[in-house]
Amino acid sequence: MHISVIGCGYLGAVHAACMAQQGHTVVGVDVLPEQVAQLSAARPPFFEPGLEELLGESMSSGRLTFTSDIADVAGARVHFLCVGTPQKPRENAADLRYVRSAMDALVPLLQPGDVVVGKSTVPVGTAEELAAQVHQAQPGATLMWNPEFLREGHAIEDTLRPDRIVYGLPEGPAGVEAAAVLDEVYAEALASGISRLTTDLATAQLVKVAANSFLATKISFINAMAELCEATGADVTMLADAIGHDDRIGRKFLNAGLGFGGGCLPKDIRAFMARAGELGADQALTFLREVDSINMRRRVRMVDLAREMCGGSIVGRRVAVLGASFKPHSDDVRDSPALSVAAQMQLQGAKVVVTDPQAIDNAQKRWPDLAFSASTDGALEGAEVVLLLTEWPEYVGLDPHALTDLVAAPRIIDGRNCLDPQQWREAGWTYRGLGRP
Repeated sequence: MHISVIGCGYLGAVHAACMAQQGHTVVGVDVLPEQVAQLSAARPPFFEPGLEELLGESMSSGRLTFTSDIADVAGARVHFLCVGTPQKPRENAADLRYVRSAMDALVPLLQPGDVVVGKSTVPVGTAEELAAQVHQAQPGATLMWNPEFLREGHAIEDTLRPDRIVYGLPEGPAGVEAAAVLDEVYAEALASGISRLTTDLATAQLVKVAANSFLATKISFINAMAELCEATGADVTMLADAIGHDDRIGRKFLNAGLGFGGGCLPKDIRAFMARAGELGADQALTFLREVDSINMRRRVRMVDLAREMCGGSIVGRRVAVLGASFKPHSDDVRDSPALSVAAQMQLQGAKVVVTDPQAIDNAQKRWPDLAFSASTDGALEGAEVVLLLTEWPEYVGLDPHALTDLVAAPRIIDGRNCLDPQQWREAGWTYRGLGRP
C-alpha cells in the first residue's frame, strides 16, 4: 500500500521504516530540512537500537523516501499523523500547534477513499475536531485514531510486534471501511495473532494517556513506599518482590529509584490533568498531582543522599554521574532525572562530571554548563561520590574492585537499585540505594 508518514521525529521515523520493511511504499514528511537530509542518508537523528540498519534496508529497497514537501504525499492511500505534542511552556496542557499545522497542510491534498490515521498523543476531543476538518475538506476521506505504545529502546519491536493494536473509528460505513484499510497496512501483525481492539474516537485517544498514567502511578507508588522504607529500615526491593507475587499487582514497574522522565510520561500525565480540568472532571485526576510530586521528590532525595555521604556538604566535592539519558538504550534527555540531579548538585557547589554511552551530545545542548566525559573512567577519576542514575548495562556490570583505585573515595549511590549491594560493600565501597537500608 502507498503510505505517508507526516512528522518524522522519533515516532514517525520508526513507523515509516517499519512500514516499508513490511512491504509498503512509504513517504516520510518533516518540516525540518536537516532531519530529512539525515533520514534520507539512512542516518537516524536520534539513537534507537537497530533503526540505522532498518533505515538502510528500507531505503535500499526503494520503498522508503523522505521529503520536506507535503505535496509529495499526494497519491498515498493512508496518511499517518505522527507529529509531536510537547508540553506548553509554563503550562501543563499539550501544545497542539504542530498537529493543527500538519492537518492544515494535508487536508487540501486528500482524495476520496483516503484514510488519515492519527498516532500522536493528543487530548481527548482533538480527533473529533480533526475529523470535522477532514470531512469538510474531503467528504470522501475518513479520520481514525490508532494510538502508539512505543518504548524507547524497543521501538522497532513495539511497532512490528505490538502487544495490541487499537482502532478508534467513526460510526457507520466510513469507520468499517477505514478499519479494513488499516487491516491491510497491519496485515502481517494481525496474521501473527496480535489483538485488535476497535473503539470510538474518544476512547482511542484516552488509551495512551490512561496507560501512561497507570504506569506513572505504579512507579510513584513504589517510590512512596521507598520513602517509608528509609524511615523504618525496611528494604523496598524486597517489599516490591513480595507484593509483586500477587498477580493482581505484578512485579513490572515496581522498581523503586530515581523515578521516571522522558518525553512521554511526565508531559502526558500533566496534559491529562489539564484536559480533565477543561472538561470539568479535574477531581478525577487529582491523584496524578501527587504522582508527579512523588516523582520529582526522588531527585531531591538523591541530592540529599549525596550530601549525607559527603559528610553534610557537597561544595567542592567531585561527583561522578553515570548516565544522562532518561533511560538506557536511548539518547533522549528530555526531562531526564539524571541530568536534573546533576544540575542541582552543580548549582549547590559540587564539581560534577557526567558520562553516558549515547546521550552526551544531546545533554551538552540542553545543559552546556555541565562537564562531560566520553569515558566512564574519565568521569570516575578522582570522584568522591559516584551516582548511578541511568541503568545502562555497562554500568550495572561494573567491577567494584577494578574501580577502587580510580576514585578518591569509594562511595556509590545506586539511583536505580540495579547493583548488588553485597558485592560493592565487600569490595570496600560505601553503598546506598534509594529505599534500601
